[in-house]
Amino acid sequence: MKKVYLQVHFSRSSFGHMRAIIVSEAGGPEVLQLQERPALRPGPGEILVDVRAAGVNFFDVGIRRGKVAEVPGMEGAGVVAAVGEGVDEFVSGERVAWLTIETHASYAEQIVLPAAHVVAVPDAIDDETAAAVLLQGLTAHHHCTVCHPVQPGDITLVHAAAGGVGLLLTQLIKARGGTVIGLVSRPEKVEVAAAAGADHLVISTGEEFVEPVLELTGGEGVHAVFDGAGGPTFAGSLKVLRTHGTMVFYGPLIGDVPSIAMNAIPRSTRLTYGTLPDHIGTREELVGHAAELFALVEKGELVVRIGGRYPLAEAARAHADIESRTTTGKLLLLP
Repeated sequence: MKKVYLQVHFSRSSFGHMRAIIVSEAGGPEVLQLQERPALRPGPGEILVDVRAAGVNFFDVGIRRGKVAEVPGMEGAGVVAAVGEGVDEFVSGERVAWLTIETHASYAEQIVLPAAHVVAVPDAIDDETAAAVLLQGLTAHHHCTVCHPVQPGDITLVHAAAGGVGLLLTQLIKARGGTVIGLVSRPEKVEVAAAAGADHLVISTGEEFVEPVLELTGGEGVHAVFDGAGGPTFAGSLKVLRTHGTMVFYGPLIGDVPSIAMNAIPRSTRLTYGTLPDHIGTREELVGHAAELFALVEKGELVVRIGGRYPLAEAARAHADIESRTTTGKLLLLP
């Protein structure tokens, strides 16, 4: 039964304007500028949402560097301000979260979204958690349930284990009975990854992790590697796979794309490139997988770490911080 919201909800659209982060030109973090824009209105099949939290991702850095979108931001959570013609699944005042993989535009006080890209947020989950878990949580879910369905006893290597995807991936792998060797770039990230459940931690940049990982596995290698780093680690990730192991590659989001001859892939290993749109290709898949994640969060089996909160006006600082690779967990913009 559809919930009835009795409170009066005032939207920013009532004032005729809203603010958004605009990519003024391709470049560094400094090109992210806060500008005032006309208030938005939903069209048929769309909803207007007042944004309460927007996720910051490495992918957004690539969008900024190439000026792929005028307003960055692929995910967020907020409150429905208005619904367009033909929308009957959501009502004004309802809390929702979303993914905008192709259209972006979440770095703003308001966003207009196709209703098909939106999911309702359970009452027990706050806005920040909802904004932080959807994109990276669904990515991690795809990797360990489809790209390499982790089985009890599997030994895995998770790159960037203290990052947003890495922390969620570690927890999901552990829930499926796997062992996690977590790879982090700095000593101060060890404690964060260990708290998420990583069984072993290796501090490494480049390919320095190869020897320690082989030592931890008695020379056999791991059943699966989850690598979003790209060129600097790709060859090393292949070296630590055991026979018939799986390389789940999901990067680089920015930087060089590695190239490799097929006959250079060792030990009859499998190579897969996991992309999120293939995991949520239908409305039913989006709603179903999001519900799984929300249920895990509600039960305390999936903990979402917020690594940094920034006012919308400080999006440039958030980008500088995420590019520095010193952050852990999820970064959020709070309009």
